[in-house]
Amino acid sequence: MAGHQQQQLVREARHLAPGASEEAALGGRVFAEGRGAVLTDLDGNQYVDFAAGTLTQSLGHGHPEVVAALTRQAGLLWNVHDSSTPERAEFFELLARLLPEHLNTYALFSTGAEVVEAALRVVQSTAEPGRNRVGALRHGFHGKTMGARMLVHWDVGHQAFSGNSILGYSPYCYRCPLELTYPSCDLRCATLVTRHIAQKPNVSALVFEPVLGAAGVIVPPAGYWERVSEACRENGVVLVADEVLTGGGRTGAFLASELVGAEPDLVAMSKGMANGFPFAVLAGRDELLRAPAASPAGAYASTYAGNPLGIAAARATLEVVARDHLIDRVRVLGERLSEQLAALRARFDVLGDVRGIGLLHGLEFVRDGSSRTPAPEIARAVYTTALDLGLRTSVGGHIIRLAPPFTMDEALLDEGVRLLERAIELAVEQVPE
Repeated sequence: MAGHQQQQLVREARHLAPGASEEAALGGRVFAEGRGAVLTDLDGNQYVDFAAGTLTQSLGHGHPEVVAALTRQAGLLWNVHDSSTPERAEFFELLARLLPEHLNTYALFSTGAEVVEAALRVVQSTAEPGRNRVGALRHGFHGKTMGARMLVHWDVGHQAFSGNSILGYSPYCYRCPLELTYPSCDLRCATLVTRHIAQKPNVSALVFEPVLGAAGVIVPPAGYWERVSEACRENGVVLVADEVLTGGGRTGAFLASELVGAEPDLVAMSKGMANGFPFAVLAGRDELLRAPAASPAGAYASTYAGNPLGIAAARATLEVVARDHLIDRVRVLGERLSEQLAALRARFDVLGDVRGIGLLHGLEFVRDGSSRTPAPEIARAVYTTALDLGLRTSVGGHIIRLAPPFTMDEALLDEGVRLLERAIELAVEQVPE
């Protein structure tokens, strides 16, 4: 790569701390502009964006109605802490129309990790005496803050902060830790989550991703969440759905929980809710979010929480999603993408598994189909080759995730898959056996 991009990268490297995402470090691009599903870099090269920002741009880049809403609000008011502003009540009413009826009370925040932490505070405040443990799932991801890391026993350095979390088995059928096969397994993983988390008298809540995103888009088999949810309800365990990635329509329903058979008491949403603008919502049952113990002064306040710019972007985004029936569009495009990716899996032995729901898919690369040995070197080669061809995806380890904008047309979707297929062809040729 030559030209202005390389100069820019060298210039900023003098001051930029390392630790960027794998995709940024491998890609080495300087993106200058985005329009719809297409990005343009500093040297004028264009890319079909199958990652939709960081799985955030529901409406694509620079959607004119979101831009107009932000521009108008920027000229009026930016931040008055958590005081009421003219659009807030209308935004709440819009949310109430889109969410299940029982999720009728809302608190606003600015990031996914922040809203997960807020949900944990609600759980801790309202839990009965003796219920001092929280359940989560192996392979889950809820953010990089302390509470979010403790949920999944994510240690940093030599410090262990597992806290009070109990981990249950996620429905990772391709790599079943119990070495069983669905459906003959009778959902043994769900049975064990029920036994070790839902039925324990000292557990207050189960925090979960309905579809595990960072782990590689792990879609649960039918019956998993129905079984776990029922056990949690029967035993008074609060269900906290982390829909930071999936909330807002990406899976073909406004909440992925609706599709997988879970009925959460609290839901954390961010990413696509405001088309990539920093914004997050905690939605929940009235009796939880309004409980006196959970709502003393300042409980739901923070510096940027619910700022007028975020509300304007979120309202504009969700109004377009609702008006243009884009969740129906997600289902149509998702089926088309799923069929095309299934054909790629049948063709390439290194593509061990393809999983997806709506416009959220994960490609798991392996050295060969029989051993299922993870092959991050192949995933990296596919990612960088695709970029060179004009397709941007999201890579992490041996997984590539795809999450195109809801507004993408069929022709561009097909072109993106064609570029992905060519990238896999070239990557397989260049990676040594």
